[in-house]
Amino acid sequence: MKNKRQVPFYQYIISIVCVAFLAGGSCYIYFDYQYQKQLSNSPTQNSDLKKVDDLYNEIVNNYVGKVDEKKLVDGALKGMTESLDDPYSSYLNEPEADELDQSLASSFEGIGATMTMTEDLPTVAQAPIEGSPAAKAGIKTNDIVLKVDDEETQGKTLSQVVSKIRGKKGTDVRLTIKRGEETFELKLTRDKIPIETVKGELDKNDRSVGSIKITSFGENTFKELKETIKTLRKEGAKSFVIDLRQNPGGLLDQVEQMASMFLEDGKTIVKFEDKNGNTSEDVASSQLDGGFKVTEPTVVLVDEGSASASEIFAAALKESGNKKIIGTKTFGKGTVQTVKNLNDKSEIKLTVLKWLTPKGEWIHEKGLEPTIEADYPDYAYLSPISRDKTVKLGDSSAVVKNLNALLKALGYEVSIDSSEFSEQTKAAVNALQSKSNLPVTGEVDNETAAQIEAEIGKKIKDNDQAYETGIKEIQHEILRK
Repeated sequence: MKNKRQVPFYQYIISIVCVAFLAGGSCYIYFDYQYQKQLSNSPTQNSDLKKVDDLYNEIVNNYVGKVDEKKLVDGALKGMTESLDDPYSSYLNEPEADELDQSLASSFEGIGATMTMTEDLPTVAQAPIEGSPAAKAGIKTNDIVLKVDDEETQGKTLSQVVSKIRGKKGTDVRLTIKRGEETFELKLTRDKIPIETVKGELDKNDRSVGSIKITSFGENTFKELKETIKTLRKEGAKSFVIDLRQNPGGLLDQVEQMASMFLEDGKTIVKFEDKNGNTSEDVASSQLDGGFKVTEPTVVLVDEGSASASEIFAAALKESGNKKIIGTKTFGKGTVQTVKNLNDKSEIKLTVLKWLTPKGEWIHEKGLEPTIEADYPDYAYLSPISRDKTVKLGDSSAVVKNLNALLKALGYEVSIDSSEFSEQTKAAVNALQSKSNLPVTGEVDNETAAQIEAEIGKKIKDNDQAYETGIKEIQHEILRK
């Protein structure tokens, strides 16, 4: 039996999700030491709670049907948190609390996405973890899950939906996704979520630039980044591009240590504000970074999938380190939650603080603006190809229109605005299949769809405007010195 990781009541966290987790780890930022700074006195017993007790006794004693007393209490507690109209505050019953504990401990397998409930439907809350099944399938923030293995999600609780999606590594799950006006089906194979959070290499064209991708802020990310920088320096790196795009966040201690590496000691990393307006701040220091500093020219890449800890890092380097932030506006998650055990294996997750940028800006629901705006090409935002059936000549649908747009982006002669699977479309599919050594059928099955998406992914990477802008900015900075 694996040891269950306990979550002490005094640990403060920045939540980048609501209640349910489909992937383990790196989804919260801890604030245990902030407890002593910011925790207010507990409120006294409210006499209005007598009404709750009276109603409970009335139902238990007089309701004609059978009463599940535990369910009754859970419903009352959920009602209290739901009345706050805060998607980041919630009562977690035992199964939900267990999901949270496992998530913080990175101890379960899944598809690599996080979900919340929006208008009674499960919705993807943040960008999936890079390299996860959800990311590979092209799932995006705000995608709505209509069905799981042909079972409708309408009317189900978030916990019920999550339990259907989660499962053992190697098993499959089919999701029916709604994105805008388009509905499509995806087949995902569950896997262990990648725990390596930092990848680094020298730029292919300019070997003096170290390119570093950070996928999340996990328990060892500071150490991974430090070792990656050391390795790249030995290989000749004189500057760095830090890529935080689609990074949903992570642990505060890690992001503070990492930001401190790029800042002068004493510079502000992040500020906190409680309900009474009291503020505190954490600053760069050798206690955080161990004296390991990065003074080389550095830029940071962000997008709308950069959330929470990613935003803390980017804001710290932008406002306290005068570093260029390149990309698009970030997600905008600026509140802090506590998780407190209620002594019966249930927990309360409650918003208690705001976090602010070094200049005191609260970016919640607004996002952090980049210094220089640069985005992926339009075709990067096309949907994955639906896997609910093979698409062939004569078909007409939104799925075919999306297919034509993908083929057009790859350079094939098709009508980008057409919803018809025409002879042109078939010829393009034939050519792609032939080039890729696939059976030439002129029809788009799962294997052909995967090949199209793989080629689109490569083209997106080869036409990365934000990354190219970052390289140019670094080169200009070096020339100015």
